[in-house]
Amino acid sequence: MEMLSNIIATICVAILLIYTWKVLNWAWFRPKKLEKYFIQNGLKGNPYKLLYGDLNELRKSIIQAKSKPINFSDDIAQRLIPFFLDSINKNGKSSFMWLGPYPVILITDPEHLKEIFTKNYVYLKQTHPNPMTKLLAQGLANIEGDKWAKHRKIINPVFHVEKLKHMLPAFYMSCSEMLSKWEEIVPTGTSFELDVWPDLQIMTSEVISRTAFGSSYEEGRTVFELQKEQAEYVIEKGQSIYIPGSRFLPTKRNKRMLEIEKEIQTTIRCIIDKRLRAMEAGETSKDDLLGILLESNLKEIELHGKKDFGMTISDVVDECKLFYFAGQETTSVLLVWTMILLCLHPEWQVRAREEVLQIFGNNKPDLEGLNRLKIVSMILYETLRLFPPLPIFGRRTEEEVKLRELNLPAGVLLIIPTILVHYDKEIWGEDAKEFKPERFTEGVSKATKGQVSFIPFSWGPRVCIGQNFAMMEAKMAISMILQRFSFELSPSYTHAPFAVVTIHPQYGAPLLMHKL
Repeated sequence: MEMLSNIIATICVAILLIYTWKVLNWAWFRPKKLEKYFIQNGLKGNPYKLLYGDLNELRKSIIQAKSKPINFSDDIAQRLIPFFLDSINKNGKSSFMWLGPYPVILITDPEHLKEIFTKNYVYLKQTHPNPMTKLLAQGLANIEGDKWAKHRKIINPVFHVEKLKHMLPAFYMSCSEMLSKWEEIVPTGTSFELDVWPDLQIMTSEVISRTAFGSSYEEGRTVFELQKEQAEYVIEKGQSIYIPGSRFLPTKRNKRMLEIEKEIQTTIRCIIDKRLRAMEAGETSKDDLLGILLESNLKEIELHGKKDFGMTISDVVDECKLFYFAGQETTSVLLVWTMILLCLHPEWQVRAREEVLQIFGNNKPDLEGLNRLKIVSMILYETLRLFPPLPIFGRRTEEEVKLRELNLPAGVLLIIPTILVHYDKEIWGEDAKEFKPERFTEGVSKATKGQVSFIPFSWGPRVCIGQNFAMMEAKMAISMILQRFSFELSPSYTHAPFAVVTIHPQYGAPLLMHKL
């Protein structure tokens, strides 16, 4: 009996020692080894601090930056990604820092970007160690390898130009509802202060509800509100150290995040089940995102004769969640910053309106006309350059890899600060911080001189599949707004861009609206 007790005690001590070693290696030895490796390879960066790395300083810099607004002439990177900017100014364009015990290398060189975005099988999408962050939206944006290739093939038809043409009525209807509300509020012959930001968010969510689920868009509204709440929780989780197992703790936040996920899953699955039953009953699939996706998925299964080649219902739910989050966020922020920039540069507002009226008059915008909008397109591109939807992109290395002159070990997070690439004077010239839509007179390729330096929708094989959808919706909305209103900044407007995944105006966008 005593011998058995000794064996059990020895096993327990061994397990404890192994676990202790793993924790020490994770929290100290591995980070210090990597720090030495980076320095030997010519990289500069911040010395590692036990467990937290640079997280405390990063969090403090964000809180401090958000505490006060800025002038239009100030560098918005200093407000959006202050710690990254300071790190690059101090240690160079390719430098390292620490998110807890996880090493981060900042990448801004266009040649490095080209290789990272092209070799999507080597440089994988960033994943957060906290599994709770995955509740917001997974889908095509976050899966890898063969599963990504399969999903991309199935989803491609959803965003084909011919399919998007059938979604124009949904764009028009959602925008018309917003503008009708504005016309009721804004009196004739005088200006009226209106915060356009909440209305643009509602309008773009209505577009997604209608284009994603068609006749089921009322249920879709519920998904939008829940996704919005989930995003706030996910951002908070993303800025803190994840302690393995903490997601199982019955905290108020953890419980609410799981409740939201359950409600979203139930709502979307109900919509999908109704649609599948209708398809089985012989009804033709509808020209909304869900209908096209289910039809494309069915064709893929029939082509190969196996369900394994298609997407599961869980996969379809994930893609619907992603439609909602990415589709609504991208277009709403593009529209609000476009309107603000057109207030600051009224000569471009006049030019854009003249183009819209020349092509459409006061008639309903159509696809052929939207494709002919050159000045409006230039303005939207320049807005995407100055206010890219995502201020940063993340990638990671699964194995040791050579990125041109940089030797990168496995398990390194690569942060691409979009905002710094878009404002780089070496790429864009001394006027990089200025609003100059004429940069894009001859298109994106000419403006970037063939470099990978304009990445609002990412780049390469994993470029945002919905970029044509976002641009078409934005052109429709801006055209309809310009047909009916002129606008200028209200004296109460406070310039305070801040990142809630995408770049939002912290204090809204109060504009003085004039009915035309």
